[in-house]
Amino acid sequence: MWSAWDGPAGRERADRPPGALRGVHLPGHRGGEGHLPGRDDPDLRGKQRRGEFFGTISAAVGGGSGGGLPGHHPGRRDGRRGAVPGGADALEGDPRLPGRRGPFPRRRPGDPSGTPDGGRAGGGFPDPRGLVLPDGTRPNRGGKSAVSRKAFLFPLLCAAFGGAVALSVSTGPVSVSLGQVWQSFWGSGPAGDPAETAAKVVFSLRLPRALLGALVGGALSSSGVAFQALLRNPLADPYILGVSGGAAVGALAASLLLPSGFFLPLPFCAFAGAALAASGVFLLARRRSGVSRERLILMGVVVGAFLNALILLMVALSPPGRIPGALYWLMGDLGLGTPRRVAILVPYVAVGVGGLFLLSRGIDLLLLGDEAAFQTGLPVERVKTAVYITASLLAGSVVAVSGLIGFVGLIVPHGARVLVGSGHRRLLPAAFLLGATFLVVADILARTASPTGELPVGAVTALAGAPFFLYLLRKNGGRP
Repeated sequence: MWSAWDGPAGRERADRPPGALRGVHLPGHRGGEGHLPGRDDPDLRGKQRRGEFFGTISAAVGGGSGGGLPGHHPGRRDGRRGAVPGGADALEGDPRLPGRRGPFPRRRPGDPSGTPDGGRAGGGFPDPRGLVLPDGTRPNRGGKSAVSRKAFLFPLLCAAFGGAVALSVSTGPVSVSLGQVWQSFWGSGPAGDPAETAAKVVFSLRLPRALLGALVGGALSSSGVAFQALLRNPLADPYILGVSGGAAVGALAASLLLPSGFFLPLPFCAFAGAALAASGVFLLARRRSGVSRERLILMGVVVGAFLNALILLMVALSPPGRIPGALYWLMGDLGLGTPRRVAILVPYVAVGVGGLFLLSRGIDLLLLGDEAAFQTGLPVERVKTAVYITASLLAGSVVAVSGLIGFVGLIVPHGARVLVGSGHRRLLPAAFLLGATFLVVADILARTASPTGELPVGAVTALAGAPFFLYLLRKNGGRP
């Protein structure tokens, strides 16, 4: 009921339908008819949620601050585009776009006018293409120089790899010059015993050894890149996680059970051992709350120590001569490389590296976290399983040939990230080339460091990798 004592507000309350919410049908309400307090348009709410999500991805991948969909101002509720300030670039000048860290552009130190507008009439933001330095040249905006540096990076890595292989082929107790190596490749030069000896040394011993070192180093580096991305831990490595130890146990078991000289199934048996070891590490590290990265590293170290003890026991109890070069094989050795073994190993490495390259986009999304990667439509568990199997295949196949060579998958990925960044489409090829060059050079040092004989190449990589591991551990705050 309405009475005269209630005033006009009482009349409005009396005219409102029974059971209606307050403020819905009031014509003077700020939201208009049909507006509920604290509610917005569902389409706009969806845009805002998508803007927050893509802003998070933009900040994580591009290094910027993110903040919403392009063209959507977070301070407006209608989603309209804000006007780009006068003189600014429509794509670069607006500081509200995702990935911008601050207002564009800033006053350059070389600006002779010292004014925010660069001395242009009309004020506003300056056009960087219109700025002229005192020496008459235009400033470099940085994009082309960065692209040119990256364009020359892979040819430089290929040249470094070729130089390392040439140096490895020409290094050894038998003197073979680079000219003789070149003549051996092309079959030119004078005929005779020295030329034939040089050709046999190059093609039967040194070149297979150098190619084996390249395959092993590239495969271990690619496997390390995959494990570090999968676990989101810079300390992850096939050797530290116990994957290499499992591969060694599988290869040794196959060597003891199979007929002598039967090498073909060894890489597959090593892969099976690596997969079983990695599965055991994951099961031991698993808890109800999930798999902790710190616990995973610790369980990998424990399982690796147990597998190393098992390897020593198998070598000690094996018949004499059953495992050739067992001591050097346990510490990592490339001296058993033959053309036949290199030819058998090439398909395993090619399939593993190619598979990781095809999974590079999924690996990039995994770096954002499982939830964010799932929201982009990525089948997270399938990608994780594929990356895990492929990385285990790489590590297991090369351990079957070269033995336990540690820390290559730990050192090289960090160096490759410094050169090309964290995008795995470029990181994986760079890590493969850098790892191949690194292990070939380490093998040269192992052959020439001692005048009494060769050192195991695993000892050289351990001397370089152990201090680097301590450095990463200290940089990570003492946490694995």
